[in-house]
Amino acid sequence: MKFIPLLSGSSGNSSLIVVGGKKLLVDAGHTGKCITDALRMVGTDPAELSGILVTHDHIDHTKGVGILSRRYNLPVYANAGTFEAMQPIVKEIAFSNVRLFRSGQDFYIGDINITPFRTPHDAAEPVGFAFTYRGCKLTYMTDIGCMREELYEYAANSRLLFIEANHDIPMLKNGPYPYPLKKRILSDKGHLSNENCGRALIRLYELGVRSAILGHLSKENNTEALAYSTVRGLLEASGIADMQLTVAKRDAVTGVFEF
Repeated sequence: MKFIPLLSGSSGNSSLIVVGGKKLLVDAGHTGKCITDALRMVGTDPAELSGILVTHDHIDHTKGVGILSRRYNLPVYANAGTFEAMQPIVKEIAFSNVRLFRSGQDFYIGDINITPFRTPHDAAEPVGFAFTYRGCKLTYMTDIGCMREELYEYAANSRLLFIEANHDIPMLKNGPYPYPLKKRILSDKGHLSNENCGRALIRLYELGVRSAILGHLSKENNTEALAYSTVRGLLEASGIADMQLTVAKRDAVTGVFEF
């Protein structure tokens, strides 16, 4: 299994998963050209994709979904709430390329088992994904206002976890955002802070997670160095020194993670 974060931040999100002979795009939240260029940088032609999986309807996850689907005849996998809510952004998708799944009910693409699990976020029907192939699991969850017990259960024993570390709380509170937006981000249906991400990883370490990528960093309210140091500091304060941590880049390919 290969996991390649192509873009990850408040301005656009997209990741590539290569497994079991399939190439899957998780979200397409930038322009079609930007995502196409990123894919080609890692040796993948968009026409080789087996589909686009969508976590939720916000534009930083759906901006390029429609154009990529139409241009390369790609199936789009989403739940009913997301399909309906993202329609004004993605426009028309060929009926033959609409793939509806139910949140909480697993499905297969080839030999890959995919479990879409509900996440707490202020979107129509947001989900994260757990991908399992031959006993190896990758869990992808961003845009989560808070960690709920079921999220720990879905992420347990992941070989690799992609998790949100969106903002530094003091930076957000003292920054230029208007109060209603700050309140939204800090809410239980907003975004996960660096501190809450670190606390979640302490618990997830106990549940078998040993490697994590911190994603969806805010351009205005976080930095790569701050996200890393905050999470690493919390882990080490709890006696955890062997968790592998990487911070996903906002506007460039982060790297290829093979496991």
